[in-house]
Amino acid sequence: MNSEDTRNLFLAIALSVLVMAAWQYFYAGPLYQREHQAQLQAQSQAQSQAQSQANAVARSEPGSPAQAGGSAPGAPAGRGAAATETVGEALAAEKRVAIDTPSLGGSIDLKGGGLDDLVLKDYHETIDKKSPLIRLFSPSGAPNAYWAETGFVSASGVRTPNRETVWTADVKTLTPQQPVTLTWDSGAGLVFKRVIAVDDKYMFTITDSVVNSGPEAASVRPYALILRRGKPNVAGYSVLHEGFVGVIGDGGVQEVTYSAIDKDAGKPREFAGDGGWLGFTDKYWGSAVIPDQTAPIEARFSASGAVQPVDYQADFLGAEKSVAPGESFAATTRVFGGAKEVSTIDNYQTRLGIKKFDLMIDWGWFYFITKPLFLLIDAIYRYVGNFGVAILIVTVLVKLAFFPLANRSYQSMAKMKKIQPQIAALKDLYPDDKVKQQQEQMELFKREGVNPVAGCLPMVIQIPVFFALYKVIFITIEMRHAPFFGWIKDLSAPDPTNIFTLFGLIPWDPTAVPMVGHFLALGIWPLIMGVSMFFQMKMNPEPADPVQKSMFAWMPVIFTFMLGTFPAGLVIYWTWNNTLTIIQQYYIMTKAGVRVELWDNLTKLFAGPAKTPSV
Repeated sequence: MNSEDTRNLFLAIALSVLVMAAWQYFYAGPLYQREHQAQLQAQSQAQSQAQSQANAVARSEPGSPAQAGGSAPGAPAGRGAAATETVGEALAAEKRVAIDTPSLGGSIDLKGGGLDDLVLKDYHETIDKKSPLIRLFSPSGAPNAYWAETGFVSASGVRTPNRETVWTADVKTLTPQQPVTLTWDSGAGLVFKRVIAVDDKYMFTITDSVVNSGPEAASVRPYALILRRGKPNVAGYSVLHEGFVGVIGDGGVQEVTYSAIDKDAGKPREFAGDGGWLGFTDKYWGSAVIPDQTAPIEARFSASGAVQPVDYQADFLGAEKSVAPGESFAATTRVFGGAKEVSTIDNYQTRLGIKKFDLMIDWGWFYFITKPLFLLIDAIYRYVGNFGVAILIVTVLVKLAFFPLANRSYQSMAKMKKIQPQIAALKDLYPDDKVKQQQEQMELFKREGVNPVAGCLPMVIQIPVFFALYKVIFITIEMRHAPFFGWIKDLSAPDPTNIFTLFGLIPWDPTAVPMVGHFLALGIWPLIMGVSMFFQMKMNPEPADPVQKSMFAWMPVIFTFMLGTFPAGLVIYWTWNNTLTIIQQYYIMTKAGVRVELWDNLTKLFAGPAKTPSV
């Protein structure tokens, strides 16, 4: 590959990064999402009455004639889809059993016996500790209704509990030390019990049982579901999946977005296998229903209704079981609802044997890089107590790991820079013969031992690590609200300072400017990153082509604006990585006998003008 091909390769890499960045901002950026959500909200308000009527016709409850064949349970009949109450009003409408654990607060509705009220005690909506706690589950009738339930559907027409069933509880509060038992007598010889236990984190263990004291056998099928009423706010970034998620049997992870289900016009996605789990995933929070890992199930992702708010549902049905007179049957289901903490999720996978439960966290295609990188950062964090410092240390370790390869690359770049005058002389010698120029350049490269593509390797090497770190900072809850130093209070959020407001002196929001506002989020750290990138690029041989030279000169400026809305942790990483690269390149070039003009110019700049000797 000749020098022109090398420059073209750099150009292709740069353009690829810019194209991805443009897609990220224009099609998945915060501005687009705000506009999109505003449209959904307007649509929801205009069509909520029609949806309420449609739901009453289209859906049926567990235990109704429509469920007699054992199909997956749906939304309750007689309850409108549109929110008509506040959360407080909805909670006060029914008798409840309180939930009180170190990590969770909330309650269980005795009408229906479902988990429809969960608050995460360790997480607030903002950095301010006085801000509201994160609410995960909300009852039907309240805004953003979201709940989980388990139980039996009839496979023989017998009466089973449904969402209108009023249960009797043996205790008033569910704690990790005190399970609650719910009881309901069908009046036809069947007594149903539901024992609900919870650990100190986010896992409920629910055992539904039925005792048949009647004269005839009763056939039932265990089920579990999670239902979300209305499309939730999603970040909309391509790097992150939000929506339906699950692993059924021994297959891979199933990820389906809300939009994909909507496009299917109500047709469910169906799966079958032994064990697994399924539910919903948000950026930092998740929910899942988890059957016995050896039990065969029929699972599905579905949506009901053609207008907002749609009921999005993840559910499964177990195998049919005939319960003879005098016999009983029990089915145990686990329900996860909480923060997607890596250690907690991994612990559940290992301790409870849940198949691939760690994929509740969207590690992406580069799982083999992303997750180990997080585990390394997290391990260092436990010693240093600051995720930002841990990222800096990991950057050094990555540099050391790739040092031999990068060292050879930078040596080749140093040789390339050293022979730049000879390349320029060849162009002057053969100004009108491009073929001869290329032939002589290749001979020159052979004589001097220069590999013209070796300089690409450091850039290619750091791209997977860069994207893996971006993923780690963006998706892991451990990085949420993690401070660095000074004004960086949240490594997962952009630098809060802004040069266009004179760092807070001018009271206006540049990001609110239509179309280009997100490019005006230019803080201190992105500026520092841009300067470091400028210095790093000045260490490399300059392209001879004027157009390419101009483009590479503008790249630090472009990247500075581009990274303005990226997580601060990623910008800090890139700045630190550039700094280490500059030091490494300066050392190698100096050792190779290449004079670093940039360093000389900086030395002169800081030293001031030379003094003229007095006569």
